[in-house]
Amino acid sequence: MASFQSRSRGNEVFSPAVFNFDHIEPHVQTHLKNVYSCLSIGMLTAALGAYTHFYTGLGQWYLMTTLASLGLMAWLATTRHSKETTSTRMGIFTGFTFLSGISLGPLLEAVIRVDPSIISTALAGTAVVFISFTLASLLSRNRTFLYMGGFLMSGLMWLTLMGFLNIFFGSRMIFDMYIYGILALFSCFVLYDTQLIVEKRRRGDDDFIWQSVDLFLDAIQIFRALLIILTNKEDNKKRRRD
Repeated sequence: MASFQSRSRGNEVFSPAVFNFDHIEPHVQTHLKNVYSCLSIGMLTAALGAYTHFYTGLGQWYLMTTLASLGLMAWLATTRHSKETTSTRMGIFTGFTFLSGISLGPLLEAVIRVDPSIISTALAGTAVVFISFTLASLLSRNRTFLYMGGFLMSGLMWLTLMGFLNIFFGSRMIFDMYIYGILALFSCFVLYDTQLIVEKRRRGDDDFIWQSVDLFLDAIQIFRALLIILTNKEDNKKRRRD
């Protein structure tokens, strides 16, 4: 009997109450739906951009497409959010995500040469990480993750410096530290950015398009890091066999 009661209590962890978002106001929930709908469109257009790369060779213009995507992001940031500009800003956003997908082309080509299945594994891994950390953030009833902002920005600065210096050192150990650091850092950014979006909406900021940019960048960086990590592991396995 005691064992049965213990099992029953343990199963409460998987009860629907765990996914209860009643602590999030209705207008915030509606806003989150807009954000994630916009993010979904961005992911689809990025996938289309990556697909386009393989048939047009635009990935050869990696620097230009990267600069163009940054230019569109800057344009989006400086375009005032209003009902009248929503369609224009959505066009800018999809252009930015499309070019971001094209910029992934050279990396995807390198991955395919090692093992094409790595792409689907990295996509699945990105989805698991992103969804898990998003739920953890949304289910939290306090604003704990908002205090991570300073730590995350400091970590990003140090990782950027590490990546830059490794251009000259060419150390495999530093590169591994850098890429695993990127994976961990942007996973934590999902926690932070999700709670920040909720808090911004509570304070009246309903710019769902710009807020989806933050989440899009988080997801892309996680995906990129997983691609590199999995490709390196597979490449090392093939070298050992040879």
